[in-house]
Amino acid sequence: MTFGFEHDLLRQTAREFARREVVPFLNDWERAGEVPRELHLKAAAAGILGVAYPEAVGGSGGDRTHSMVVTEELIQSGASSGLCAALFTHGIAIPHILSAGEPAQIDRWVRPTLAGEKIGSLAVTEPDSGSDVAGLCTTAVRHGDHYVVNGAKTYITSGCRADFVTTAVRTGGSGYGGVSLLVIERGTPGFEVSRRLDKMGWLCSDTAELSFRDALVPVENLVGEEGSGFKQIMRHFQSERIGMAVLAYAVGQRCLDLSLEWARQRQSFGRRLVELQVIRHKLAEMARRVDVAREYTRAVQAREQRGEDVTMQASMAKNTAVEACEFAVHQAVQIHGGFGYMRESEVERHYRDARVLGIGGGTTEIMSEIIAARLGL
Repeated sequence: MTFGFEHDLLRQTAREFARREVVPFLNDWERAGEVPRELHLKAAAAGILGVAYPEAVGGSGGDRTHSMVVTEELIQSGASSGLCAALFTHGIAIPHILSAGEPAQIDRWVRPTLAGEKIGSLAVTEPDSGSDVAGLCTTAVRHGDHYVVNGAKTYITSGCRADFVTTAVRTGGSGYGGVSLLVIERGTPGFEVSRRLDKMGWLCSDTAELSFRDALVPVENLVGEEGSGFKQIMRHFQSERIGMAVLAYAVGQRCLDLSLEWARQRQSFGRRLVELQVIRHKLAEMARRVDVAREYTRAVQAREQRGEDVTMQASMAKNTAVEACEFAVHQAVQIHGGFGYMRESEVERHYRDARVLGIGGGTTEIMSEIIAARLGL
């Protein structure tokens, strides 16, 4: 995968944005439980919100390598994976709408989202179905020009702030063939945020439980054809999983860099930590795992951009990067000692935030099942 001059310029833009608009306020946003809506407008104005989306639909152009660069640099500059989840939730909310290609839907939801004027989220997980998309129970029954939606969704990223939710519903019979996607807007009678959820990490990224009670949704809000929802979700899952892998190795690299700096400065028993073999070996192992995860994830992304089926490889990349990240954040806190356990320490935030990376977008166990299935097991 090749990175050129334009990637370097984008890194600089993301770095300046993080240091000016994010890092000074991140602690306040974690206490508030969400990032301000104005941040989306600022990110759009800086040209990073719409990266990897076509200019024809309101994006900034570029491809997935450009969005990878933005994520890497935001984390490297002191932002968090939770911040990225909150700011770039449209990465899982609008791709299905774009793929369906309905001009009216693109004008209504995609363009204003990429301009920072609207916030979108994706609602698939339910209280009783978890990762079993084919087993979801939220129903959408058509009556004339509307669907009547009943059910609940949970663990919805940006669900509290979202202006619209791309929602997986059951319009047909049981199994994956009965699943469709509907865009349900804030203010729809019968649709409400039933609960704001408290979490271990990603504190600045609001997470919601949603409820639908005879919610009337216009038929024109159907994304693609009825019964195509499962295939749409599965198709875009690969990009989401690669994106999670990027977050994971980026956090791992940041923790490595912070630990290197700390170990070179910190004195213990008259010696710098970096002079101790046990610490040097921890740092070396962090570097090895993170670098392997980064190079493999980039290779998988290159294959996806060439149009290859990377279902198995995306799962491998996610698990590999998450494992590297979990190792790195653990060692970073250990190397920082007591300070690493304090909220004022950046590695403490990364430690908390990293735990969800092996859950979101499909758990580590689900990834292993996908890999096993592709191996014919």
